[in-house]
Amino acid sequence: MKKHFAIVLITLLTVAFSAPVVFAQASGTVKGTCKDAQGNPVADAIVVYANQDNGQKYQLKTNKKGEYFSLGLTPGKYNVSLYKTADDVKANKLLDFVKGFPVQLDENVLDFDQKKEQEKQAKGEGLTPEQLKALQEQQAKQQKETNTVKTLQGKLDAANQAITAKDYDAAIAALTEANQIDATRDVLWYRLGDAYRLSAVQQTDKAEKQKRYESAVDAYQKAIQLKQDAVQNGKEKDTAKANQQLAGFYINMADAYAKSQKVDDAVKSYEAAAKVDPAQAGAAYFNIGAVYTNAGRVDDANAAFDKAIAADPTRAEAYYQKGVNLLGKATLQGDKTIAPPGTAEAFQKYLEIAPTGPNAQSAKDLLTSIGSTVETSYGTKKKPVKK
Repeated sequence: MKKHFAIVLITLLTVAFSAPVVFAQASGTVKGTCKDAQGNPVADAIVVYANQDNGQKYQLKTNKKGEYFSLGLTPGKYNVSLYKTADDVKANKLLDFVKGFPVQLDENVLDFDQKKEQEKQAKGEGLTPEQLKALQEQQAKQQKETNTVKTLQGKLDAANQAITAKDYDAAIAALTEANQIDATRDVLWYRLGDAYRLSAVQQTDKAEKQKRYESAVDAYQKAIQLKQDAVQNGKEKDTAKANQQLAGFYINMADAYAKSQKVDDAVKSYEAAAKVDPAQAGAAYFNIGAVYTNAGRVDDANAAFDKAIAADPTRAEAYYQKGVNLLGKATLQGDKTIAPPGTAEAFQKYLEIAPTGPNAQSAKDLLTSIGSTVETSYGTKKKPVKK
């Protein structure tokens, strides 16, 4: 028995010594804090460690303090990516990135601080010669832009002050200089158009007056083209605001056309304003009505006033002007004035909307002249009938 036991023991020992040796696999720990460009913690962000050798990925999430922590990463070099949200991970929308970060045994710390990184980059720290050159070129470009904007703003301010003082020639000179420095700013062309348009009224020479209106139109057209290009190219952050400004460009250009007796061009410009900014359609169509009225085209004018009313049913002046135009077509039967259908209704509607408006008394007088009853309860609430 003892001999047999010895043989078994030797056999077991032989198997034990011949078995492969298994060691516990060593690993490292990673941790860090993530901060944004304002120095605030990036909470609930995603930090992805991707092993350069085997492609294994570890996805970690930051807490409310922007901190992350993980055990058990295999030593090696990792590409580490910071994403603001899980959706950004899917879209590969990086917030920050570190290439070849070495994970060793024990603890490894990797912080993301975008504010510090931006400060370092601004100083050119940690950049290759090529990157440093590109940074310096970019900084020089930004500084040049800053200086240009400062110069242009100074000339624009001077021009605005001159326009307020009705010194339009001084404004024209300042804005012309500004456009020679940089011809890509729509607001400079727009204000130049204003200066020419307003100065035209002061001219006693008809040829000079017409020339200034034409110069105004040219300036407005440049402003419109620049604004349209900016909107189409996505350079305008607030498209709605840009379209409001564009409508303003069209409206002022239309006024220059109208005052130089170019009726059809004025109408087209007002229509463009209504199209680009529907909120201004009521005013645009009312102005078209006014232009047609001054040109003696009352049928076209009233069609425009109807459009103004459709766009803004509370525009009292559109009703009044329509009534005046209709009254111009009145006929006499003996000593009685016969106004076209809709005349009295137009004046009554004006009084309903603006019972104390600037044309209220005139509307009442015109209603009386055509034998129509003038309401006396406009602007007051009717008392309920007692039962």
